[in-house]
Amino acid sequence: MKANQLLKNLVLKELETAVKSYLSKLNVDLPLSDFKIRIEYSRDEKFGDYSSPFALENKNLLKLNPKEIAEAVLLEIKNDSIFEFVTFSPPGFINFRIRSSFLVQYAKSVMEPVVSFAKTETTENVLLEFVSANPTGPMNIVSARSAAYGDALANLLLSLGHTVKREFYVNDYGNQVYLLGVAVLLRIFEEKGESISFQEEESDESVFPLIEKRILPKESYRGEYIKDIAKELLIDGTKRKQVEEWISKKNWEELVQFLSKYAVEYNLSRQKEDLKLFGVNFDLFYSERSLHEVGAVEAVPSLLKKEDVTTIDGKLHFLSTKYGDDKDRVIRREDGRPTYLMADIAYHYDKYKRGFDKLIDIWGPDHYGYIARLKGAVESFGKPKESFMVLIAQQVNLIENKEKVKMSKRLGIFQTMRDLLAYLGKNGKDVGRYFFLMRSSDAPLDFDLDLAKDESDKNPVFYIQYAHARVCSIFRELQISLSDWKAPSTLNGEWFQSEERLRLLFWVSRFQEEVYDTATNLEPHRLTNYLQSLSKAFTKFYSHKDNRIKEKQGEERDHLLLLIYFTKLSIASGLELLGISAPEKMSKEEA
Repeated sequence: MKANQLLKNLVLKELETAVKSYLSKLNVDLPLSDFKIRIEYSRDEKFGDYSSPFALENKNLLKLNPKEIAEAVLLEIKNDSIFEFVTFSPPGFINFRIRSSFLVQYAKSVMEPVVSFAKTETTENVLLEFVSANPTGPMNIVSARSAAYGDALANLLLSLGHTVKREFYVNDYGNQVYLLGVAVLLRIFEEKGESISFQEEESDESVFPLIEKRILPKESYRGEYIKDIAKELLIDGTKRKQVEEWISKKNWEELVQFLSKYAVEYNLSRQKEDLKLFGVNFDLFYSERSLHEVGAVEAVPSLLKKEDVTTIDGKLHFLSTKYGDDKDRVIRREDGRPTYLMADIAYHYDKYKRGFDKLIDIWGPDHYGYIARLKGAVESFGKPKESFMVLIAQQVNLIENKEKVKMSKRLGIFQTMRDLLAYLGKNGKDVGRYFFLMRSSDAPLDFDLDLAKDESDKNPVFYIQYAHARVCSIFRELQISLSDWKAPSTLNGEWFQSEERLRLLFWVSRFQEEVYDTATNLEPHRLTNYLQSLSKAFTKFYSHKDNRIKEKQGEERDHLLLLIYFTKLSIASGLELLGISAPEKMSKEEA
C-alpha cells in the first residue's frame, strides 16, 4: 500500500481540503506550504481518534484567535463517510472520530488476504552495519542491545520497500589483535605448567622480552576466556606441535601472529553462535584485514580532497575541523602506520563502491566523538552527508533486586550476551530482544532481570504474547481453523458501537501507520509501545462480559471473530518485525 493510504494520512487529506476552502474564503494570499498542517493521536480518547493543532500552530500567521480558526475550519470538513463526528476542544484543537463502518472496511482492505505495509515513495539500497564487536573477547551486553536494535531496524526498513543488507565489521587488524595473540601465548605457557605474572605498571620494555620472562603486558587481555582459547588450541595435536616448535626456536613474531589469527577466529565463531541464539543473521562479516591486504587503507589520502589532507610534524592529518570536528585528525603516524580512522575511511568508501547509496551504522555509547570526523571523510570523498547516518546504542544497566548488577571481567558476571541469554532461559531470545527494544536506543537502559524472568503477564513481552495466544485459543475452542476461516462477505459497522469494541477496532486499524512511523523514524521502541497498547485494548475487550464470543451466534459472532483475527494479525506481524515469536499456545492463555 502507499503511504498516502494510511488512515492518518486520509484524515490529513480531509483536513488539508478543509483548510484550502477556509483560506480561500479568508482571501489569504499565501501558499498552503506556508502553513503547518498535521494530524496527531488524541491525547484523550474521549475527544476522538485524531486531532489537529492547526489553529494553535498558525494563529500568528493568520492573526486570529485559535478558537475562531478551529471552529471555522471545522465547518469545512464535510466527509461523513469517514467521520462519526468532528469537534472543537479548547484551546484550539480539531478532533476527529472515525466511523466504525469505515474502520472495519479499512482494516479488512489492508489485512486481507495478507497484512500489507506502507511503502516509502523513494527506496534506497541500504547497508546497515551493527554490532561489529571487537573479536578480542565475548560479546557484551551493549552489543546485545545493538544486535536487537539493528536486526529490528533492518526488518522495518525492508517493510518500507528498501533493499537492506546486514553487515558486521570484524576489527581483525592492529595492535589490539596482536596483544590478543600475546595473551594467548602466555596462557599456553600456563597450561603447560609454567608460572606467569602480570605487568602492573607500564614500561618501555618491548613485548618479546616480557614473553621470555613469562610476563603478560599490562595493556594485554587478562579475561578468563583467554584460558579457554589456549586450551582449545592445545587439544589440536597439529597446532600444538607447531606452537611448541615456534616456542623452542623463540620465534615469537610468527607465533604471536598465528595465535592472534587463531584467537580472532575462535572469538568470532562464538560471537556468531551468540548472534544465532539471539535470532540475528548477517549477510556479511567484513574483515578489516582484507582492506589492508589489498592496499585500500593506504589509498585513503588519494580519495580525500587534496586540500583536506596535510602533513604536520611528520604525521598525515585529515583536516576534519572543516566538517565540524573539534580538531584535525591523524590518519598516518610518523612511522607510516595508519590509524584506525584511516582504515574506517577506507571501509566506508568501500561500502559506497559496492553500490550502496545509504549507509547506517549503529555504534556503542563511547563513539559519539567519532561521528563528525567520519561524516567529514564521507563528504570529503564526494558523497552527500545525508547518505551516511550514525545511530547510538546506549549503555545497559542490569538491575536485580532493584540494585545495579556489578560487572566483573575476571569473574564473568553478566558481562556477556551469552550470560544474559543463559540467565533468561528458554525465553531468552524473545525477552532479551523485547527488553532491549522497549526504550529508545539513544537513552541508557535499565534492564530489570527480575521482571525479565517473570513468566506472568506482568512481563511486557508475555503480556503481548498472551493476547495473541488467547485469540488462537478462542478459534481452537470454537473448532475453527485460523488458516481456513473467512471474513464475513458483508461488513456491518453497527456491531462495533460499544466502547471496548470500537477502541480495539481503532487500534487494529492504525497498525500500518504505526509500523510506517516506527520505520521512517528508525525507532523500534515505538512499535513495542504500540503492541502494548493494542494488547491492553484487547484485554479490556476480552474481559467485558458482552464480548464473550463463545456465547455469540450468527453475524455478531462473525464480526467479533473478525475483530480478534485482525488483532492476532497485528500482534504477530508486529512481533515478527521485532524478531520475537508469536506463540499460539501459552500456559496462561486462558487467564
